[in-house]
Amino acid sequence: MQPLSIPRERIYSVDVLRGLVMILMALDHTRDFFHSTAMTQDPLDVQTTHPMLYITRWITHFCAPVFVFLSGLSVQLMNGRKTSKEISSFLMKRGLWLILVEITLVSFALSFNPLMNVVVLQVIWAIGISFVCLALLVFLPWQVILGLGLLITASHNLLNYVEAKPGFEAGLWWQLMHQTRYTFFEYLPGHGFIVLYPFLPWLGIMLMGYGFGRFFQADVGTVQRKRILVATGITMMVVFVVVRWLNGYGDPRPWASQPHWAATLGDFMNVQKYPPSLMYACATLGPALLVLAWLEGKKSRFTDIAKIYGSVPFFYYILHFYLIHLLCLIMFFVSGYGVNDIANPQVPFLFRPPDFGYPLGTVYLVWIGVVALLYPLCKRYAAYKQTHRKWWLSYL
Repeated sequence: MQPLSIPRERIYSVDVLRGLVMILMALDHTRDFFHSTAMTQDPLDVQTTHPMLYITRWITHFCAPVFVFLSGLSVQLMNGRKTSKEISSFLMKRGLWLILVEITLVSFALSFNPLMNVVVLQVIWAIGISFVCLALLVFLPWQVILGLGLLITASHNLLNYVEAKPGFEAGLWWQLMHQTRYTFFEYLPGHGFIVLYPFLPWLGIMLMGYGFGRFFQADVGTVQRKRILVATGITMMVVFVVVRWLNGYGDPRPWASQPHWAATLGDFMNVQKYPPSLMYACATLGPALLVLAWLEGKKSRFTDIAKIYGSVPFFYYILHFYLIHLLCLIMFFVSGYGVNDIANPQVPFLFRPPDFGYPLGTVYLVWIGVVALLYPLCKRYAAYKQTHRKWWLSYL
């Protein structure tokens, strides 16, 4: 007799929201590899950008914080199925596994450099180390963990005043914790790593997600949950507008009036992602909570498609990097570049010279193609995960 396949219960609205940000994430990474100015200009610099490029970059700000927030929320949903000790053990192993994946599979997908000269610690590393920290905290009441997450998110920008002092030097441990300075930390001759995602602010977002996961437990009604999500989302958006307008705290980069109102608005909305400031968290998580509330009870062909990507986020994340970079490699040679152009000291990615690239419209076409190509694979893998309980599925 064949063993019975036991389906896994998932929360539809959570998977849909996660899927939406995964789709947007592919747009940002496609822009990195295919847009003509991705390696030479800041798309959020109101002095040099244009509206469509600015919007293309800004909307992808939602990806990382929502991804991390929902990662914490998903951990909370393990309560009732696993003991705190079992959750802690799983988080410790999963966190270390994610860090290993970041410095191997993800870094190679970014660089296509078999020598692995440069490792970039990004969102997978941030989630991994945050899981390790959460593994030590899951024994505490969820209210305490939520409060700790709120405290970190609201107060970590106080460290900006320390970092702004003359002569302050952000060493390895400080950059791992809070500040992005793109320092190349060499551990072997010609081999090193760069910290793009300092973990402390991301840990705060994950802990908030863990706390909010309590409102998705079976004993919390839909109406009550939607009320909490809407109230919190609106509060975060109001905090963003008021605190950002005061221009004194919450983001290390103050905004300034520009000659045109649209440029002023662009400068106002240009908040720090590396690391995520309080203003960045409010501007992204606030609307995301409203969308999460709106998705309750919504079901359509579009949400069904988004749910597929959101139910296999790690699988999708790894594959989309390899696919985008592989397409970039193909277009590199199609565009007439040769072997002498494969590596460039200005760019850590192979097959991606600074002057390579296409207009923004082409970027959108490639993005749509990437997402479409990955859909059948994600759908099959999601169906497999839904009906199988192999131990390794929890790590993919």
